[in-house]
Amino acid sequence: MQEKLDQLKAILAEVYDLSSAAALLGWDQQTYMPSAGAEGRGHQIATLEKIAHNKFTSDQVGQLIEDLVADLKQLDPDSDDACLIKVSDREYKKQTRVTSEWVENFARETTIAHQVWEKARSENNFAGFQPNLERIFELRREYSAFFVPYEHVYDPILDDFEPGLKTADVQEIFKTLRPQQVELIKAISEKPQVDDSFLRGEFDDRKQWDFGVSVITAFGYDWNRGRQDRAAHPFTESNGRDDVRITTRIYPDELTAGMFSSMHEAGHALYELGVDHALARSPLASGASLALHESQSRMYENLLGRSMPFWEFYYPRLQDTFPAQLGNVSLEDFYRGINKVEPSLIRVEADEATYNLHVMLRLELEIALMERSLEVKDLPEAWNAKMEQFLGVTPPNDADGVLQDVHWSSGLIGYFSTYALGNLISLQLWELIQQDIPNLPDQVRKGQFGELLEWLRRKVHRHGAKYEPQDLIMRITGSKIDPVPYMRYLNNKYSQIYEL
Repeated sequence: MQEKLDQLKAILAEVYDLSSAAALLGWDQQTYMPSAGAEGRGHQIATLEKIAHNKFTSDQVGQLIEDLVADLKQLDPDSDDACLIKVSDREYKKQTRVTSEWVENFARETTIAHQVWEKARSENNFAGFQPNLERIFELRREYSAFFVPYEHVYDPILDDFEPGLKTADVQEIFKTLRPQQVELIKAISEKPQVDDSFLRGEFDDRKQWDFGVSVITAFGYDWNRGRQDRAAHPFTESNGRDDVRITTRIYPDELTAGMFSSMHEAGHALYELGVDHALARSPLASGASLALHESQSRMYENLLGRSMPFWEFYYPRLQDTFPAQLGNVSLEDFYRGINKVEPSLIRVEADEATYNLHVMLRLELEIALMERSLEVKDLPEAWNAKMEQFLGVTPPNDADGVLQDVHWSSGLIGYFSTYALGNLISLQLWELIQQDIPNLPDQVRKGQFGELLEWLRRKVHRHGAKYEPQDLIMRITGSKIDPVPYMRYLNNKYSQIYEL
């Protein structure tokens, strides 16, 4: 058994290296690559992805996995080796359904589409991006067709980001969550609005950057194993166990976007950097799912970054950084300002109470596009109608509407629901963290985050992708994804801020 296991690990390591190289090319594309390089980069990434796919789906790998699965009873089911075999078996069965031609076409189309999206967004020109988006959705339907029969055409693509979860599961969770969030937002809307005007003005770019760096350094981000750059849409890229890079975007006339983007992406990076070294260069060397990943990023961005204990420590430092803008703004007013609830256009800048509605909107549009009950050409109109329905606001243009997110240009259809699911998981974990570290608020007031990170490393990060997400959440909290803790948190927080 050991000889076959070693053979499988060697091949999986090569596949991982190829995928990491493609990821590095993708990072460069979004940070430093000249715009004219998109077509060539598309071919480069497509070639690497095709080679990786062919190597992983080879008959040799299939035979090794089949033989090892037959011997699984010899291993502890929770051991690294047993989990590697099970995850490899699952992924092999999925990927052998998909042709290498599709993999190559998809990689090429999405790489080119990213540059087209950037241009279309800057020019507020959806029509310029429409043909690319039509091809991407057609490719995604082709992908789902590889997995017929399925319960829903959206299931196969959702499974890529959230293994084991079905479209019906997500819809049921959102069906429970949405009316409660709408009720909370309605109650808040009936109260006097919070003033956050001091968050807009002139805020030096470099000072914003340096403040964000100081915060995520304190969180535990390891600069020997990562770096921060700028991107049109912030993202985190793992190019290997010890090379996890983040990006942010900073606006000179608005304070919070860059600050919270850096915190958010640092949460993702800390997860990747915390995966056990023993899992390196394997299918287990990443987060368990995108919802688990979002639970970490949203935890650092919101449960820490928008909390009063956090700002009891950091606000005097921020005031020293921007004395003219914040010198006369009290801590209480600042805290209320960064937690203002107001339906808005941009998802990544949305408050905690309205954020999930942005996600639900995108899920409904994606499902309609996959079902062909909505055509891409009609997407801007459908987007605007749902924004009015869900949030009571209508985008003035497509750049702030249907073109605002990078995900569709990258082919990440099936991804959006994980943002809201991550919010729910973050509170399930947070309630347990507060039980296990009862003096955490006092630690945060002193700018100390080490014990929190150690808890996350031990309970979440080190396991990588050994377990399916619902299984991991159950192991940690005793429950599957549950919206109750999240709504309890929102109601408590905003009842205090808005005196509900």
